[in-house]
This record gives sequence, C-alpha cells and structure tokens, in this order.
Amino acid sequence: MADIISDGRTRAAWATTIANIAAPTVAELNAGILLQSTLTPAGLQGLQPETAKIDASSLASRITLQRNGRAGIDGAMLEFKKQDGTDTIYDTLLFGVTGYLVVRTSVLESTAWTAAQKVRVYPMECGEVQHVDIEENTLERYQIPLTLTGQWNLRATVA
Repeated sequence: MADIISDGRTRAAWATTIANIAAPTVAELNAGILLQSTLTPAGLQGLQPETAKIDASSLASRITLQRNGRAGIDGAMLEFKKQDGTDTIYDTLLFGVTGYLVVRTSVLESTAWTAAQKVRVYPMECGEVQHVDIEENTLERYQIPLTLTGQWNLRATVA
C-alpha cells in the first residue's frame, strides 16, 4: 500500500443544489463553481468535525465515563486569491448565500467528477467577506467564513 500525495489531488466546489448529500450527482457537481484553482494552499480551513464529550459517570463511579455528545464544525473558512476582472467566486459567495461545499481528495484535481468517487459534502451559509490585511510579497486575498446549516456527509459517493 502506498501513501497518497495530497498536492494537486484536491477538488473543491460550491454547489447551489444537491438533492441527496449522500449521493450528489455528476450534473449537480458540474453545475457548481470549482474553487481549487483560486483557493490558497491552506484555503480549506476548519472543516474537521469535533465531538463533544458527555460525562456519563455517577457518584459511584471510580473512573470518569464518557459518551459522545454533539458533533460540530467551528471556524470553517475559505481563503481565496483575489482575481482581477470578473471574479465569479467573490461575486457569488456573498453574505447569507447558502449552498454545499463539496471536497474530493486523493484524485488529481483535473479529473472530472465521475460516479463512484468519494466526496465530502457540507451544507453551508456564507458569512461576510474578510479581506486579508495587505502584506508585502504576497497576493491579495480574502476569506469567506462558513457556518454549517445541516447534517454533513463525510463519506458521500457521487452518483
């Protein structure tokens, strides 16, 4: 078994409509906006779910017992390189816009969406744009904070 290199093997898209997040269709994904070429190298941030712990101990317990509580995503953010001319992503991901962030890994980003590919689907709402402070020797960048609006699917399969 070989390790999978991540460079060049992440595809991300913003889709406005997905009927079944466990099985987004090729057509739904193709109708979305591809993001990976405009995202910064660390542009997919905060998408790791965290599970809260519930204390299940009793007064009689000699050890702390725990159960899984709610899972959530906090601090999700997309960071983009600002584009000159028409910047479709900047003009689309406005405050309050809802949609689905779809992420595929382990396959060359240039490979088209096809049935049976594994993807992660996150129903999200866009927050207000945050322009990254201007620095020397860097590109102009902006960030879009995201909030989760429904149950995600981390093991979806393209239909």
